[in-house]
Amino acid sequence: MELIQTLVFLVLMVAVFYFLLIRPERKRRQQHQELTESLKRGDKVITMGGICGVIKKVDKDRVWVEVEENVTLKLIRDSIVEKEKA
Repeated sequence: MELIQTLVFLVLMVAVFYFLLIRPERKRRQQHQELTESLKRGDKVITMGGICGVIKKVDKDRVWVEVEENVTLKLIRDSIVEKEKA
């Protein structure tokens, strides 16, 4: 009987761990991947460092973001964390 209780407890702990930690992180990663795949020229974006700008060019794993007139940064696609609302 004690073995069954221990097994049930372990299963419950794994379930709680999955629903509180693993599942939300997987969902967040999926959303970020969808965001980076949907980037296109003209999108207003915000980077991890808080830099705001407009995408001027998109490559396989890089984006060129214009932050000021004649100032363009070449960034890794994954550093984009948010699209600004229009």
